[in-house]
Amino acid sequence: MTDLFSPFALRGVTFRNRIGVSPMCQYSCSDDGKPTDWHLAHLVSRAVSGVSLVIAEASAVTPEGRITPRDLGIWSDAHIRPHARLAGAIAAVGAVPAIQLAHAGRKASRRPPWETGAAEPGWQTLGPSAAPFDGFAVPRAMSEDDIAATIAAFVAAAERAVQAGYRLIELHGAHGYLMHSFLSPLSNRRNDRWGGDFEGRTRFACETARAVRAAIPETMPLVVRISHTDWVEGGWTTEESVELGRRLKVLGVDAIDVSSGGSSNAQAVPLGPGYQVPGAEAVRRGADIPVLAVGMITEPAQAQAILAEGRADMVLLARGFLREPYWAMKAAVALGRTGALAIPPQYARGWTSLGEMEMDRATAEPMPAL
Repeated sequence: MTDLFSPFALRGVTFRNRIGVSPMCQYSCSDDGKPTDWHLAHLVSRAVSGVSLVIAEASAVTPEGRITPRDLGIWSDAHIRPHARLAGAIAAVGAVPAIQLAHAGRKASRRPPWETGAAEPGWQTLGPSAAPFDGFAVPRAMSEDDIAATIAAFVAAAERAVQAGYRLIELHGAHGYLMHSFLSPLSNRRNDRWGGDFEGRTRFACETARAVRAAIPETMPLVVRISHTDWVEGGWTTEESVELGRRLKVLGVDAIDVSSGGSSNAQAVPLGPGYQVPGAEAVRRGADIPVLAVGMITEPAQAQAILAEGRADMVLLARGFLREPYWAMKAAVALGRTGALAIPPQYARGWTSLGEMEMDRATAEPMPAL
């Protein structure tokens, strides 16, 4: 029986347990896309809780690939040093630092969600077709040159991520953003080799994964996040996700991060605890590839059951960590597994009274000055 606190390996990386921090857009950069003190405090505080994996938020591979002007980016060499500071701090407290590489496609050029509306000034968005997301600007249908340049931008961003010290790369192929918009017939209306049938609609995802895999170290895990379904009649389906998983595995992708939705406001999502886990399970079993499960996973016993039942290989939390940065520590206490979690000595007095917890003394070593 797989345990929440058992190690997990992908390629040359071993995770100390099965708990990870999902990428969460913070919209807290200036328009240069560089990480700030906010990102450092936000992500390192989650890493301190004892999780094994921390994925930095969607980082745009081009300036026009940002959701908003305040998004994180990694489109130039000027981004490497601040990302290195962020990745190094996450690693210093024992978690594997990872980054999600992204292009927002037709859902770009927006304001932060608490403001709503289009960015001002905005920019021309791109998509597989000139088909806008509900109420958004009409994107420019990408040419062959646009597609080639975007795949090259993902590769260059991946190479920068390696230089910055990230140890896992995730490609964002979910939530209606560029890669997902190529997959879904709701947004991809092309009749050339990048659209039409399943082969054409999956070409962009497959070619991007192939190119990134070739550009990063053999020992570095590559993960792709997908929406396993659009939750819309005539949209992308779970069955297609299973077949995509099979193809990505052949291309050297090591795991699939299974989410859902995002292509249309007409989506009928059956919200509830673990509502996306059936999609993760379907991809895991059908494609025979490790999966990361997400979506309203809130309770330690729930997370443990998902793993014990063989439905996923790791669980990722986002909102759960916004509410409780030290969720992993609380899970160890709740499940009677305090002996399986090493915590920073600086925090020991707050937790050892709740059970025997090993101290990760390396975490007490001085970090670089700000």
